[in-house]
Amino acid sequence: MHQHTTRTDSGLPGAEPPKAAGAVSESAPASSANDHEAIRRLLQQAVTQGGLPGILAEVRDGDRQWFGTAGVADTRTGRERSQHDRFRIGSISKTFVATVVLQLAAEGRLSLDDTVEQWLPGVVHGHHDGAGVTIRMLLNHTSGIFNYTDDQEALNRHETHTPGSLVQIAVSRPPAFTPGSGWAYSNTNYVLAGLITERATGRGLAEEIAERISRPLGLTGTYLPHGGDPAIHGPHSRHYTKLFRTDPDAPVHDATELDSSVFWAAGGMISTAGDLNRFFGALLGGRMLPPDQQHDMFTTVPTRDWISNAAYGLGVSSVGLPCGRTVWGMGGALFGSWSYTYGARGGEQLVTTNVNGDWSDGGWDDPIGIFTDLLQAKFCRRSGS
Repeated sequence: MHQHTTRTDSGLPGAEPPKAAGAVSESAPASSANDHEAIRRLLQQAVTQGGLPGILAEVRDGDRQWFGTAGVADTRTGRERSQHDRFRIGSISKTFVATVVLQLAAEGRLSLDDTVEQWLPGVVHGHHDGAGVTIRMLLNHTSGIFNYTDDQEALNRHETHTPGSLVQIAVSRPPAFTPGSGWAYSNTNYVLAGLITERATGRGLAEEIAERISRPLGLTGTYLPHGGDPAIHGPHSRHYTKLFRTDPDAPVHDATELDSSVFWAAGGMISTAGDLNRFFGALLGGRMLPPDQQHDMFTTVPTRDWISNAAYGLGVSSVGLPCGRTVWGMGGALFGSWSYTYGARGGEQLVTTNVNGDWSDGGWDDPIGIFTDLLQAKFCRRSGS
């Protein structure tokens, strides 16, 4: 186990048995370290019981942060995970995209009540009617548009994809429901939101995210790869996957290099724990959006067949914990990398967790169970914790 506390401003190899923990490193008073004992235990259990290669967590309390790890970043070398490690954040990308769209709404450059047909004429057709789907429906997953990642056969016909080709996969299939009449998580919604952003601004989505979010907040490890770039640039952990097989003896593959064009606006971004805490701290704290757009983002609808006790806003979700507290943020899962960032509504208290494996061999059904236990350890352990 490696952990420390500081202050801040504001392949295809078979996996070797992971190291349970490294040496403990302390740079905070013992009393502060003791406050995170439950989190430290859970990190170690994720490796020793869950069989994951490695896990990291960064906890923010106001201007204080605590970082801990267990297991390894690389099963071949035994290198520990680092606070600077970059990783694929999957659907947490949606929060960044929604923030950009809401900023454009605040600037009067689009409206959440605009239809997809207005911005992308003829793109949503066939089984779907783009004139009946609004931007708001895209952002809160009430459009009913088919989720293109559910058609793996179509995706596998090509090695790389354009956003337009992803939409074509979706519109060739029937909708889940009439627009606005239900809820279903669909990555297609955010590909369309990304395309609308590019049409409204005349610039690439990656540039808009960098200009509006990453650079102003100093998120030096956060970016949307260009053109499906398969690499993770900068320091990073290896990403290990069992390709959704649940048997303990399933082979482990290295998925660190991955064609991100398949996910793009729906889940293609890369970030760090510290960057995610900084972004969500600013977002939850009301520093990224004007009040009207902040209200829009955090107005939720009920979810189905998704995370337990969750509701969905515009690119963000709320999760109710057993102790009665509600936390806000988003989770993301890609081959070999699962992440969670959730916190108190004001943005002063946050937890970001990432595992560089996409399975759990014991005690939890999948990494979400680990993440939920970590949130309880932080937000339910004691009053004011």
